[in-house]
Amino acid sequence: MIRAMYVAKTGLEAQETRLAAISNNLANANTYGYKAGRAEFVDLLYQNVRQPGAQATQDTANTLPSGLQLGAGVRTVGVQKLHTQGNLLMTEQQLDVAINGKGFFRVLDQNGEVMYTRDGSFQLNQNGDLVTSSGYLVDPNINIPPNALEVMISKDGQVSVRLPGDPNPNVVGQLQLATFINPAGLESIGDNFYRETTASGAPTVNNPGTEDAGQVIQGALEASNVNTAGELIEMIEAQRTYEMNSKVIAAASGMLQFLNNTV
Repeated sequence: MIRAMYVAKTGLEAQETRLAAISNNLANANTYGYKAGRAEFVDLLYQNVRQPGAQATQDTANTLPSGLQLGAGVRTVGVQKLHTQGNLLMTEQQLDVAINGKGFFRVLDQNGEVMYTRDGSFQLNQNGDLVTSSGYLVDPNINIPPNALEVMISKDGQVSVRLPGDPNPNVVGQLQLATFINPAGLESIGDNFYRETTASGAPTVNNPGTEDAGQVIQGALEASNVNTAGELIEMIEAQRTYEMNSKVIAAASGMLQFLNNTV
């Protein structure tokens, strides 16, 4: 009974983690470029009372077909980011840029360190530089002249402006996209940003439209890839699984109480 209580306890903790991941997904259902997280679990070590395949008795050659292994429960090994493509929302804002592919925009933080994001809701700072909604510079830097009448961003990431008295577009910069062998290994640091890790591998930087970076689409943003209906089903499953583990603890407690009353 004591073993059952501790095993059920690990089940409760696992479902708490699962529910936390689900709640974070639902909270970010409207966050541009957000990627849903999925809690992943593994079973704990087993106590081998009788090893599968061991000799059944000392004086026979028969072996045990299954043995006797007692599990210790479950533990969380991670919350994996699911980097599937989100829906593209047309905004008609000329500085909004969506990625249709696997790439990430490069952004510099206040210390000049490179960060990565799928959120292309760009704006201009006081110097006319292209920045994120948090004020971080896009890398490589793109400066828009203050007298620009129109900003045009092609699918291959070339940024051009139309100036007064000049009918021809003037190229002012080039958007670049980074791709990773394992994007699930990126470190989420908040504000829609990621950092490179050993697990993600080193980035490969290309212009949009090359390799598998994908194209950029002006006047659009990538919506969160959270499936709200699926998350609600996952939430119900987590709740019911939590209840079942709670009932195991209650059942084990009742059995212990019965033993105490009969001794």
